[in-house]
Order: sequence, then structure tokens, then C-alpha cells
Amino acid sequence: MFSSGPEIGLAGMQRIIRKSGAERVSDDAANELRTVIEQIAEKIAKSAVELSLHAGRKTIKPEDIRLATRNVLRI
Repeated sequence: MFSSGPEIGLAGMQRIIRKSGAERVSDDAANELRTVIEQIAEKIAKSAVELSLHAGRKTIKPEDIRLATRNVLRI
């Protein structure tokens, strides 16, 4: 997990949950979603870095993110 605190805002998580149909969202629920999303994002980012390095690049490209997402989420 990130050592400098959350990277994603709590309000954004509350909006996502509301857009999914919830009338009310507790701060604890929004915080839990934020934690889970950040953990998944970190795994995807690490995988994307490995893919770009394997390809001989320092720059992460959209295709690295897409492939890493498929690998991490098993889509």
C-alpha cells in the first residue's frame, strides 16, 4: 500500500457508490472501496512497469496498463 496516505479522494468513492444505486454511503464504506481500489491499482501499476521493462522501455504505455489489468483481474 502507499506509504504517504490515500491517493484517491473519499468524495469520488462516494459518488461511484451513489452512481451504482446507493441512496446513502457511509464514510467507512467509501474508505473501504478506496482501499481496495488503491490496492488493485498498485498491483496493476507494478505489473505494467514489469511489462514495459521487459519490452525495453522506461515509459508505461496504455497497452501495458490494459495487459496488466487483464493479468491482475484475470479478465
